[in-house]
Amino acid sequence: MRSIASARLTTRARRASGSPAAKTLARAGLTARGVIYILIGWVAILVAIGHSKQQVDQQGALQLLAGQPFGRVLLWLLGIGFAGYALWRLSEAAFGVSGVGRKAGPRLRSLGRAVIYAALAAMAFQVISGSSGNQTRKQQDFTASIMRHPGGQVLTGLIGAVIAIAGVVLVIEGYRRTFMKDMRRGEMSPRTRRVVEWLGMAGSMARGVVVALVGVLVIDAAVSYHPSKAGGVDTALLTLRNQPFGEVLLILAALGLITFGIYGLCEARWRRV
Repeated sequence: MRSIASARLTTRARRASGSPAAKTLARAGLTARGVIYILIGWVAILVAIGHSKQQVDQQGALQLLAGQPFGRVLLWLLGIGFAGYALWRLSEAAFGVSGVGRKAGPRLRSLGRAVIYAALAAMAFQVISGSSGNQTRKQQDFTASIMRHPGGQVLTGLIGAVIAIAGVVLVIEGYRRTFMKDMRRGEMSPRTRRVVEWLGMAGSMARGVVVALVGVLVIDAAVSYHPSKAGGVDTALLTLRNQPFGEVLLILAALGLITFGIYGLCEARWRRV
């Protein structure tokens, strides 16, 4: 009986994840994800050359977009795309991930991604309404609130370690090019496949380095009991800028994030969903 029930759940998961609506949500979300990474990279380049004072993170990228012609329309499209991506990942968390069924690990990762992109959708709509605050300050205040509690310093350090490990995993996955297993490689020409593989490798490794740096900064904030050292992508990239040859390092990181964004657009086209 259990095997029959499991088979029925697996079939239901495949139908849910493979429906036209789910595929549309997935591709809209993957497109939005690619665009936001390209925008973050572009903001980072502008900051590196002294042409912008925007935050070098998702919020800064959205605010930069808001100031462009048709910016509000594009923000609406991005917000809807992020919401679509969150709903797609939420359906995977509920019904199972295509190709691996109802295993707990992939479903939990999908749930985490659903939460992250739901927050990005909310951020996009806040920028549209003009009610968004300082994202880096919110992250630092959140870190400070954790550290005020008993054991909070240790918990903050553990959170930083998890983030740093996740960044290292992204670097390894990029180097090993494991992302290609999710692509419909048969629909690509050999040249296109090589280009997509290179974009994914370089972009994933760059993203992993930035994520790992975010984790290291959170650990440093916990060890030194200094919440202002913590933060997200903005703090990590600005930390690079403050190093020797910092402008060059920031531009290289920015180009890496832009590369990942372009790969993300390729994923929206060729990823198996």
